[in-house]
Parts: sequence; structure tokens; C-alpha cells
Amino acid sequence: MPIPIINSFASWVLKQRIHQIELFLKYPNEVQEEVLMNLLRASENSEIGLQYDYASINSYATFSERVPVSNYEDIQPLLERTRKGEQNIFWETPIKWFAKSSGTTNAKSKFIPVSNEALEDCHYKGSKDLLCMYLNNNENSEMFLGKSLRLGGSSQIYEDNHTFFGDLSAILIENMPIWAEFSSTPNSRISLMGEWESKIAAIINEVKSENVTSFAGVPSWMLVLMNKVIEETGKKNLMEIWPNLEVYFHGGVNFEPYREQYQKLVPNSEFKYYEIYNASEGFFAIQDLNNSNDLLLMLDYGIFYEFIPMDTFGTENQKTICLADVELFKNYAIVITTNSGLWRYLIGDTVRFTSINPYRIRVTGRTKHHINVFGEELMVENSDQAIAKTCQITNSEIVDYTVAPVFMKNKEKGAHEWMIEFKKKPNDITLFQKILDETLQSLNSDYEAKRYKNSTLNPLVINIARENLFYDWLKNKDKLGGQHKIPRLSNERDYLEQLKNMQLIMHQ
Repeated sequence: MPIPIINSFASWVLKQRIHQIELFLKYPNEVQEEVLMNLLRASENSEIGLQYDYASINSYATFSERVPVSNYEDIQPLLERTRKGEQNIFWETPIKWFAKSSGTTNAKSKFIPVSNEALEDCHYKGSKDLLCMYLNNNENSEMFLGKSLRLGGSSQIYEDNHTFFGDLSAILIENMPIWAEFSSTPNSRISLMGEWESKIAAIINEVKSENVTSFAGVPSWMLVLMNKVIEETGKKNLMEIWPNLEVYFHGGVNFEPYREQYQKLVPNSEFKYYEIYNASEGFFAIQDLNNSNDLLLMLDYGIFYEFIPMDTFGTENQKTICLADVELFKNYAIVITTNSGLWRYLIGDTVRFTSINPYRIRVTGRTKHHINVFGEELMVENSDQAIAKTCQITNSEIVDYTVAPVFMKNKEKGAHEWMIEFKKKPNDITLFQKILDETLQSLNSDYEAKRYKNSTLNPLVINIARENLFYDWLKNKDKLGGQHKIPRLSNERDYLEQLKNMQLIMHQ
């Protein structure tokens, strides 16, 4: 079959999905209620279904009263039993896949269940919908005439008691349909290599001669790869290597701090950026419009959503609401019930709604990744936007950053202490510090109030990290590549002190 026909056929198939998407856009709350009832009916005879008598639950109100909100530690014993071979505990169909995830905060690995239903009706469906929306918005796309460069986790699949675990990306590659393998680069063998630095070299060797039309992966790690491709080929930018580049599908970390660097790597005003919001636990939202920062919440992937307003999160007054009751521009912690048997599970992410018709969100951070030591309620969204704007004004570029509180001592006021690794340092770090502080105040009124006349907080402090400090820190923790991320904000000083110690050792 000639390639242009393949391109047209793929576009036609994917666009058929638009009609189903329009259904949940029109009836979002009804679709979500149906998802919940289907999940309950599918698990009536599981151990957890019998424990909470799912058979008698016929409304969201009963479900929320009867089933408690849980975190990973609460459900770990049930997960471990399944990993040892028991089934029908929290989901009726067999669970044989577990996505190993340690994220940013926990050294201890989490094993998130991935059912066959979740693979087909959530993860792969999300990937297809992403392409569907992109093609619907860009009818002249020739993306399928080339290949998609994917950068996933650096982990292989491991077997344990007839169940399997690995990075989510490794599980998806292991199970993906044959057509996806043909349209992707590098090949599965290279994609699943475990050692990050060897893997990068192998990827570059394969992809530099391919016709790459799109790429997909976490912005921070993709930037490492792209810079090495430029270095290896001696080209000025990526368009010289891949002239048919069209789009970058990204997720995992906020794109704003990296946007300018990507625009230099791909100096083409027609090049598109599409954001997704997915995790080991599920595929949640997709940018559905060109040149947008908002993500459409996908409501028919076998995931039922609830939300906890962050102003009550973790307090005695904590309340959980369903999608129909959310308000615009408030920060919420997400609670999910999924077709992998996670019931009212606190995923640890925070979002705010930018639209409720349809339901569009922006990811604002993590429930554990904010700073509220002094009542400033600083979110990752604030710090990412502030550093992106400050870099733009001062003509500088960053590699990574993290922030921690400086606790009050004796009569000394508190502050925020930053560790920033620059790719291109500002000419005047004092000016950079001043602009960053003022930008944070303009974005966050609580921070502004605490900074007013240095009433509670002194001006922020900046440490300039040596080259590769964050890379070495992650390498030290065996967290290079894949979905691993630098913790942006913390209420504790652990990460910052570890980085400062590494910096100090190298200087001695």
C-alpha cells in the first residue's frame, strides 16, 4: 500500500473517534456516572466489591459515603497479594501487569496495577485520541509519512510470581499493536534498554538517519537527547536533520521552563506542541486545540474522577466532590477510580479547571510538591511560570531547579532557597533574583502578602548549581531517564541539602 494511502487511511480511522468524544463533551456528567456504575458492576464479586457491597451501590452519594479515599500505603497489602499471584481482590479480571513508579518523592517503588482493560480502553485509547485530535486540527498533516521518535522509560520487564513489572512505557511497548511498532523509532530493543547513557547513544545512532516527523517524551529528558543529537551531527538545529518535523507530544513536567530552548532547536513557526497528562495510573487529559495550554479531561476511559479542594486538603474539613461540582480556577487534588481496580485513589497531582464546558484543566503540581511553611501556598505552576518569564527577560536558560524553605530561626525571618542549574547564565544574577521574586509575587497573592515589606519572608536566595549537578544527583539515585523528575518544591530541605552537599564535594 503506498504511503500516502496509509496516511489517509490512518487519518480516516482516527477521525471516526471524534463522534464519541463529542458525546462526552455534550453529556459529561452522565458519561461519568455511567463509568462509575460500570466499574462497580464489573467488580461486585471481587474481594473489595463484596467488602463494600458494590452490588447495592446505585449512586455516587452512596459510593462516596461507603468507600474511603485511599493512598498507596493504604492499598499496598492488596497489591502485594496480587503480585504474589492472588486474583479477584480489587478487580475481577486477572491483573498481570504492574507499572513500577517511584516518582519524585519516594525512594521506595510503587507498583501500580495495569489491567488489560486499562491498556486497551485507557492508555492505548488515549494515544489514539491524541493523534485523532491532532489530525482533526491539522488536516494537511503528513505525520504518518515518517516516524515518531519516542523516549520512554529506561527499564526492562521483570517477572515475579507470574506477574510482570516495569516502567509504564516498557509495558506499553511490550503490548503495543504491530502498526505502532512500524511507525515508531527507535525499535523496541533499544527503547527497552536499561542503562540510560548506552541507550541514548543507541537511540542517536538509529534515529539520525530516519525520517522523523514527530517526537514524544518528557521535556527535560527529551532536551538532553535533542542536544546530544545536535552535538553528534554537527547541525545547527533539528530541522536540518529532520526537515519534515511537525509536532512534539509532551507531558510529565511543565513545558514552560523549556519552551524557548525548544523553539531554538526547532526554528519553525509551523511546528506544533501538544501536551498530554498521563501517568502509571491512567491517561487523563489531552490538549485538544492547537497552541493551547489547556487539556481536555477525557471522560470515557474507564476512569471516574473526584476532586478535593486544596484549601481543605489534609484537614478535618476535607471534602471530596464529583466533576459536576467543580469550580473554575480553584486548585484540586485528584481522586480516581479506575478500570485497574484503584478505588477512590489519591494520585498525588493537583489541577485547576480553566473551563467547565467542556471540562478543561491545567496540572498545577503535586499534593506533596508545594511550599506552604509560611502560609504562602506556592504551587509548581507558579514557580514554573515565574522562572520561564524571568529567563525570557534576562536572556538566560535553565536546565533544572528545586526550591525549599529557609525556616525561621530566633528572630530571623523565613525565605525560599532555590538551586538553579543554568544552561545559559544571566549576566546579572542579582537582577535575575529580583525579577524572579517580583514575578512570583505577581502570580501568587499569598506569597506577595508574606513578602510585603519582608513581613514574614525575606527575599528569595539563589544557589547556582554546577554543570550536571541535577543529572548526577539522579544518577546517584539510579533515576536517569524515563519518567523520573526533579522535585520542584518541597516543604522540607532534604533534596536541597543533598544537592548542596554534592555541589560542595565536587568543589573540594
